[in-house]
Amino acid sequence: MDSLLLYLKVFLVGGLLCAIGEALILKTKLSPARILVLYIVAGVILSFAGLYKPLVSFAAAGATVPLTGFGHALAQGTMQAVEEKGWIGIFTGGLSATAGGIAAAVFFGLITAMCFKPKPKDY
Repeated sequence: MDSLLLYLKVFLVGGLLCAIGEALILKTKLSPARILVLYIVAGVILSFAGLYKPLVSFAAAGATVPLTGFGHALAQGTMQAVEEKGWIGIFTGGLSATAGGIAAAVFFGLITAMCFKPKPKDY
């Protein structure tokens, strides 16, 4: 029963974050790229303010998988690197904290591109 409750929390929080993004796409003139950047910056700001970690504790993957979770990972990596290495950690922390996810995205993107034939868009 506990895992069912966890799945429900993950689904609701992740779904809410996605629904907010969809509402921004439909109701504003912001481009999808700007909304993506807005989500990453929001994750960084909420993480620095200490507000995102409780959400991650509550919803697990529902909060870490969306782009706000990427911003949170950048902020946490930067803060940890600054504690360990000093000011140079500002430039290295975010990259080292998110390198695995970025490498996985590039790898699986390459595998997908090799397995499927792209088709041009019909306008």
